[in-house]
Amino acid sequence: MKKILLIQTGGTIAMEGQKDSGPTINPTKWSDLINQTIPELSEIANIETERLFLEDSSDINRRHWTELASYIQQHYEQYNGFVILHGTDTMAYTASALSFALQNIQKPIILTGSQVPMSSIRSDARRNLINSIEMATMNLPEVAICFNDYVYRGNRATKISIGDFDAFSSPNYPPLAEIGLHIEMKPHVRAPSGELSLSTQFSDQLFLLKLYPNLDPAFLQELPLDNIRALVIEAFGSGNFPIRGDQNLLPFFERCLSNDTMLIITSQAAYDAVDLSNYKSGRHALELGALSAEDMTTEATLTKLMYLLGKHPDAETVTQQFQKNLAGELT
Repeated sequence: MKKILLIQTGGTIAMEGQKDSGPTINPTKWSDLINQTIPELSEIANIETERLFLEDSSDINRRHWTELASYIQQHYEQYNGFVILHGTDTMAYTASALSFALQNIQKPIILTGSQVPMSSIRSDARRNLINSIEMATMNLPEVAICFNDYVYRGNRATKISIGDFDAFSSPNYPPLAEIGLHIEMKPHVRAPSGELSLSTQFSDQLFLLKLYPNLDPAFLQELPLDNIRALVIEAFGSGNFPIRGDQNLLPFFERCLSNDTMLIITSQAAYDAVDLSNYKSGRHALELGALSAEDMTTEATLTKLMYLLGKHPDAETVTQQFQKNLAGELT
């Protein structure tokens, strides 16, 4: 029987329902609750548990990613697979970050959680946890999200629903597996190409700007760029932005690039890839030296930049590496 490490980090799955105050995290009962609610997990694998930290996922940041990746690397040889219980709000960010921090994994690292606390009668926690433990015993050398009978590559996934059990999607890449009466593994699972490596120097020297109609560029001229090495623009459509009249953003983009701040353009549309050559505004951005995030999710774009900015001090290397497919995040 395979040996799986179940790592608790917090989130809704670890909460208890409270009539008056809403769900709250109980730091002492989660392990007992799992054993009482799902005793059949012991029939799937030999499971050991570790409470690494206990946080609402909105409080998760690069410190937690470093702790998680380092802990997995330290215990990598002891287990056949890893399951991480995590809040859904930032699960796709953590999955993306781990895919860059832990390169060339040969074992499953599965993130899961629930939309409803495990202590509730109509919770989706039981189903997600059983599926995740089973996936962690399989030949799946990926950082993945397992949710609502689907397994997605972690750096291709994004949260799409607050209230539905079908909380995640993978807009530009098909699921790695579908779980029904049988588990249907797909043929596009990544194969490791070297030894496991760990890199956790995530940088916070970047900024995300979401565009909207009538955005006043004067606001942006006040944005201090001294400590921003990369600016991610969540633009319209295939990478479009205003270039006429008072809303013209080109002077601001020129200011960014003259300040040696990288300019990366992604899209508010979840599906398909940014193509800056399609329209006039995008072509102007290309001429200035902006980069396209292509078909990466915003979560993957940001965590990839955090990883690269932390690892490389020079913009040229970051630019070159950003345009490469490092962990299956880019088609």
